[in-house]
Amino acid sequence: MERVEAELFTAGSNDAVVRLPGRNFPGVLIQGDTLSILRTDVAELVELCAAGNLEGARHVASLLHADLGEKLLRYTDALEAHGIRRPF
Repeated sequence: MERVEAELFTAGSNDAVVRLPGRNFPGVLIQGDTLSILRTDVAELVELCAAGNLEGARHVASLLHADLGEKLLRYTDALEAHGIRRPF
């Protein structure tokens, strides 16, 4: 394990915006439990699609879209607040 200092652009949370040394742009730190939940949700979406349950798949996809949209908004707001251009 290596210890490094990182720049924190938002209050620590499940989706903190941080920049690691040597990186031009910050990233989003997703806690392991949150990452596991995202993977489980995607697996559910795949299963619903395979079963032909488009209504269920649309619902799960909508929830994932909203969750990722909130994370992206938090990220872009943090960049804007610190005068950093978006990398996309």
